[in-house]
Amino acid sequence: MNRTLSILLAGVSFLAVPAWSAENPVVVNALSEYMDFNEYGSSLIWPEQIPKDDWNKVFIVDARDAAQFEKEHIPGAVNIEWRQAVARRAELPKDRMVVMYCNSGSLSAQTVFALRLLGHDNVKVLQDGIEGWKAKGGFDANQRSLDKAKL
Repeated sequence: MNRTLSILLAGVSFLAVPAWSAENPVVVNALSEYMDFNEYGSSLIWPEQIPKDDWNKVFIVDARDAAQFEKEHIPGAVNIEWRQAVARRAELPKDRMVVMYCNSGSLSAQTVFALRLLGHDNVKVLQDGIEGWKAKGGFDANQRSLDKAKL
């Protein structure tokens, strides 16, 4: 009896796979409308764009796993792994900028995309992630870019 039930359940699950992968016109339309409406740079921010004194006004989210966060993170950041960000979106403030980062920016970009689709317009991805932030001078990236521009 258990074997028959297992085979039956396995068969039903294979029948359900096409339904999961089929295009949903409502979802496709919502994504298309978002992509048409959104400006290129609206969800991106570079370290150079945030003056040192303004970092304390930003809610910084490290979207990497807890082990990476423990090893190294941007001071003041909270750790919300990218896979958990949608479920934990209520923890994100709506009254100030939220900057999310990972190592290079790719996983946090996926997270920011999902959050912005859900109406979090104040969420941005830190372009090039923590590695880019460190390479550009961290909290001093803005001043460094201003100094370079003067040369």
